Amino acid sequence: MANGKKNPFETTSAPVGRKLSRAGRVSIALKAAILNGDLEPGSKVNLEEMRGKFGVSLSPLREAMSRLTTTCLVEFEDQRGYRIAPLTRKNLEEVIRLRAELECLAVSTAIDVADLDWESSVLAALHHLTSLEKSSNARCDDTEWADAHRAFHDAMISGCGMDLLIEYCSNLHNQIERYRRILQGNARCIDHVAEEHIAMADAAVTRDRALAVSLVRGHIERVGAGLLAAMSEYPETAR
Repeated sequence: MANGKKNPFETTSAPVGRKLSRAGRVSIALKAAILNGDLEPGSKVNLEEMRGKFGVSLSPLREAMSRLTTTCLVEFEDQRGYRIAPLTRKNLEEVIRLRAELECLAVSTAIDVADLDWESSVLAALHHLTSLEKSSNARCDDTEWADAHRAFHDAMISGCGMDLLIEYCSNLHNQIERYRRILQGNARCIDHVAEEHIAMADAAVTRDRALAVSLVRGHIERVGAGLLAAMSEYPETAR
C-alpha cells in the first residue's frame, strides 16, 4: 500500500480476552482506516464496494457504520447515506476546545479521587511513552508511538471514575489523532511534547491539581495550535 501503511482492510484481531463480532471487527478496521486518512475525509461511503473489501454482508457493515456515527468519524444523511466526516477548521477548533475542557475535568477529578494504582498506571504509561519518544525512529505516524501516546492520556484520565466522561475524552482524542495523522503525515513529533508529558505526569501523581490542569490544558492547546496552523494549508472538504 502507498506510503508503507498497513492495509486497513486486513483482518483485525480482537483485544485480549474479547471475541469480536463481524461488525466489531469491521468497525475497528474502518476506524483505523479513517484515522489514517486511508478513507478520504468527506468522501461518500459505497457500501457495496466496502462489502467486497471486507468480505462481509451488508448487515454487519451497516452496523459498523452506525457505531462509527456515534464517534463523529462517520456521518449519516437521510436519502444520501454514509460519508466519512470531513476535516474543517471550525470542527478542529471545537474539538480542541472540548478536549481541553473535558480532559482537564477528568484529570482534576482523578487527582481528587484516584488511588495509588492510578498513580502506578500513569507512571508506567509515561515510562513506555518516553522510551519511544527518546528513540530516533519515533515519528508522529508511528503506530507504536501513537498507541503509547494514547495509553498515556488514557491513564491520566482513567482515575476519574466517570465512564461517560472517559468515553467522551476518547472520542475527542480520536478526532485530534485523525487531524494529526492527516495534516502532519511523517513529521516528527512536536518539539517539547516529551517534556510536557513528563511534567503532566509528575504534577498528577504528586496531586498538584492546579498545576496538572494547567499543564494538560496548555499541552492540548499548544498541539491544537500546531494543527490549526497546518490546517491553513489543507483544502477543507466541501459540505
